[in-house]
Amino acid sequence: MKEPFSYTTNYILDKQHFNECFDESVTLDFSVKAYAKAIGFFLIGVALLLTYTNAYASWFLVGLGVLEAFHVKFKKTWWLWRQMMSKAAGNEVSLTVNEEGVITHSLYVDSKINWHDTNEITVTKQGFLIKHSGGTSYLSKRPLNSEAIDFIIEKSGS
Repeated sequence: MKEPFSYTTNYILDKQHFNECFDESVTLDFSVKAYAKAIGFFLIGVALLLTYTNAYASWFLVGLGVLEAFHVKFKKTWWLWRQMMSKAAGNEVSLTVNEEGVITHSLYVDSKINWHDTNEITVTKQGFLIKHSGGTSYLSKRPLNSEAIDFIIEKSGS
């Protein structure tokens, strides 16, 4: 009889980990469509400035447009900075992959993704995107051994 699979390891939530998570799970878009809200705020602010309606509101909208443009342009930098400033950064995470699912435990987060709650597992270059009832989670291949990687690929049906 086959013994149930279980793999446990630890890793640190460092800048390299967060950087990998962002690169593998977020698609950056620098098209005009991504800047549509920024352009809209900016143009409405300029139009209000030209009509002398309310200078404070007009400049607020112009500034909001510029801020929104920076948000699109520097999305990764901003996200990475927020993660590194969080209380979870630098802490050790215990990761368990077994027949039930993927379990992560740290000082601040306890998470369990059951395989039966998983809708889709996408294999990326450096890890797995796991879509489940609670959203989408990223799991890096770095802390996993080859048996754990093969087990997750088997669960994905790929």
